[in-house]
Amino acid sequence: MRPLLALARLVAGHRGGNLDGLPAGAHVERDLAYGLDPAQRLDAYLPGRAPVGPIVVVVHGGAWALGDKAGAAVVGHKVAHWLPMGVIVVSVNYRLLPRAEPLEQAGDVARALAFVQGRAAAWGADASRVVLMGHSTGAHLAALLAADGELAKRGGVKPWLATVLLDSAALDVVRLMQGPHRRFHDRAFGPVPEHWAQASPLHRLRGRPMPVLLVHSTERQDSQEQARQFAEAVEQRGGRAEVLALPLSHLDINAQLGDDSAYTVTVDAFLRSVGVP
Repeated sequence: MRPLLALARLVAGHRGGNLDGLPAGAHVERDLAYGLDPAQRLDAYLPGRAPVGPIVVVVHGGAWALGDKAGAAVVGHKVAHWLPMGVIVVSVNYRLLPRAEPLEQAGDVARALAFVQGRAAAWGADASRVVLMGHSTGAHLAALLAADGELAKRGGVKPWLATVLLDSAALDVVRLMQGPHRRFHDRAFGPVPEHWAQASPLHRLRGRPMPVLLVHSTERQDSQEQARQFAEAVEQRGGRAEVLALPLSHLDINAQLGDDSAYTVTVDAFLRSVGVP
């Protein structure tokens, strides 16, 4: 089975279509446009009680070419867990390969984040209390914005509280492309080393980064090594970085966040430390 086809089947198996069983009183605003392209849309899951406070913005994965904001693994447990706590959950779609390369996708995420900050008051939320969270490819895009504030500023983003990166093995793209890698990495990053550095969160680190939590699977050595390397680089710049190693698969790290587990408790403790909820 070709790697991208195999990944597509895994993603499809974790989608589940529209989310059912929202917490009591909660509702969702679907397909809000943050840009002109049909792919530049987001869903906002809003708590049923007021006032609401913070916002968690979730960016799906999928090899820069697949995935969807409505996937059950993307939003299911997260919505069920955080909405009753008064936290808005926003799930973002963005343009995919081959129509947009990773830096353009990061620009889409920045525009989505700026849209959320601008919309926060209308939702009764606090625009200064936003956390950016991404899984896999989405973690790579979120890490790019967290590493280089200029990328975020170009999209109109104001500072946010923290970033949560769920099992990315593309934090050091130069190292990734110089070693054994999958075909979809070639499709995403191409053959030019200068382009690898431009798309590498580790190589784009600037200034003092915001707090970051890096979750990685103990089943994936590349993810483990890059999480620790990125955390060390953040700390060397005076930032705060925490690394959480879990005996879960790459997909389960996304799907199980928000369920009743020590994993969720640990992530919640990090979020509380930065003011969420």
